[in-house]
Amino acid sequence: MKLVIIDYGAGNIKSIQFAFKRLGYDTLLSNDPEEIKAADKVIFPGVGEASSAMEMLKESGLDKLIPNLKQPVLGICLGMQLMCLHTEEGNTIGLGIFQTNVKRFSDDVKVPQMGWNVIKDLKSDLFKDIKESEYMYLVHSYYAEHCNETIAKTDYGINYASALQHENFYGTQFHPEKSGSKGAKILENFLNL
Repeated sequence: MKLVIIDYGAGNIKSIQFAFKRLGYDTLLSNDPEEIKAADKVIFPGVGEASSAMEMLKESGLDKLIPNLKQPVLGICLGMQLMCLHTEEGNTIGLGIFQTNVKRFSDDVKVPQMGWNVIKDLKSDLFKDIKESEYMYLVHSYYAEHCNETIAKTDYGINYASALQHENFYGTQFHPEKSGSKGAKILENFLNL
């Protein structure tokens, strides 16, 4: 299986590579459109700030490529947020794959949310053999609002979409690669889609 992690300068790549390695799969880090299009599965990672990440995608033309991919694509953290219509972070227009917006948490809660929290109301084969209210690891200051594409929910001052799916596109706000055996199971489920 050819697994490509989109390389556009937005960090946490190593932990994702190690997570797939533990499952027995090598990954290719690439920003080459042909390599990405030829992949069986694509991972769209992201750690950092939305507007500068979107600029990097535009510079390499990946902003046009990603929404047109036909194979399963998994956006993680900022990767998922960039797949939405708009994010308040840097007032950034997203890729428009998920029909929802990304807002900043209110000052009523400690920002960023950092650590373990539960996911619930799970819908999708991405969560095969994952029980309701499993703990996943999160680090974020912005959240995706609910929409028809919500496939998991989390509470943190507000109830928000912690995972989204539209056709072949999946997104998790949490980091499956840092969420122990249950996170590894989600990555395995993604590989089996």
